[in-house]
Parts: sequence; structure tokens; C-alpha cells
Amino acid sequence: MLGLSLATAASVGLVTARVIHTGNLRYTFLLWNLFLAWLPLILALGACGAYHRAGQAAPWRRNWTFLGLGGAWLLFFPNAPYILTDVIHLTARFSRHFWVDLVLILLCAFTGLVLGFVSLYLMQSVVARVFGRVVSWLFIGVVAALSGFGVYLGRFLRFNSWDVIVKPKALWQGIGNWAADPFAHSTSYAFPLLFAIFLFVAYVMLYALTHLQQLQPAPVTPDAQAARHPAL
Repeated sequence: MLGLSLATAASVGLVTARVIHTGNLRYTFLLWNLFLAWLPLILALGACGAYHRAGQAAPWRRNWTFLGLGGAWLLFFPNAPYILTDVIHLTARFSRHFWVDLVLILLCAFTGLVLGFVSLYLMQSVVARVFGRVVSWLFIGVVAALSGFGVYLGRFLRFNSWDVIVKPKALWQGIGNWAADPFAHSTSYAFPLLFAIFLFVAYVMLYALTHLQQLQPAPVTPDAQAARHPAL
């Protein structure tokens, strides 16, 4: 949490510095996107807390709080990796601040991605405890697939997570049009698929890195000690 807070503070500071230096509010949307990226982690922490309070045996049978927070987490999770697609703003026109803006977007995107992955790890831990390790990885695959499609809905069809409540008819119309002919354009099926693969592979890599065993020095036996320092 400390590392994520520092990364967020650095991102906010750089966006603020850019606004002050250029007098342009163009990239302030990154602050809103970072806020949305924090929501999945907050919701996952709440869901895990509800799970532990209810007990570790089938919490959904007796804890609607867990179900509600878990559903909200899944709904808002795509907002965390969504910031990666903000690099599209660099293609509108070449700016003399291009490299600064690239670093700024990548810092915010990496922070959002890690925020999402931490929340995903928390939810995977709950699934693993209830259903087992294998099912927990199937859960990761399903979440990656749904998130790839969710980012597609946000970037190309311009829907938000809260449109499930605010504009449900328009949202389901958009999904229906896509389902009616998902191969109408290469972007409509290639982007969700590729983004889902990216999320799954990136999460596996981060998971592997955080589960590396720390190398411990081998214990020195009396025989090895005697061989190292033979008696005179």
C-alpha cells in the first residue's frame, strides 16, 4: 500500500507539474482514471474483510456484503488496466512534450495496472481457499477475458462501469450489436482477445516474481566447518 501510495503521489505530482508548466489541463483526466483504478483495490479489501467476517466456508450463502462488493469489484476492475489505452492521446498530434507525456502516461498506467493486480490477487486468494488452486487460476482467466472486453467497451464504445445503472439500455444495446456481428471489424474481436492475453500473462509474471523463494545460506555442518578450518 505504501508503494502504491507513493506511485500515485508521484503521478499526481507530475500531472500537476505539467499543468503548471504548460498552463494546459489536457492530461488531468489521468487523475480521474487513477481514482477509478483505486476503486477495485478498495472494493477487494472490503470483500476480503466481509469474507473473513463471515467465515471461510461458502461466505456467499450468508453474506450479501461479500457478494455485493465482489460484484462491484468485477464491474470496476477494468478501470485499473484501462489507463494503458490512454497512450492513444499521444497519437493525436506530435507535441514537443511527447516524451514527458509518454513517461507520465506510462507511470499512471503502471500504477493502475499494479493496483488492479493487487486487487485481483486478493480475490484469487478467496477463490483459492473456497474452490482450490486450479479453479482460482480459471477465475483469473475469466476475469482477464471479461476485462479485455470491458476495456474495449470503454475505449471504443465509450461506456463506463456505472453505465450498468445509469444507461443500462444503451449499454445492452451496444453489447447486443457487438454480439450480433463480433467479426464486423478486426478491432472488435482482436482487441479484447489480445488485451485479455496481455492481462493474463502480465499477472502471471507479476505473481511469479512476488512468489520467488528467497535464497537462504546453506547451514554449515561441523564436518564442513572442520574442512574449512583444519586443525594445525
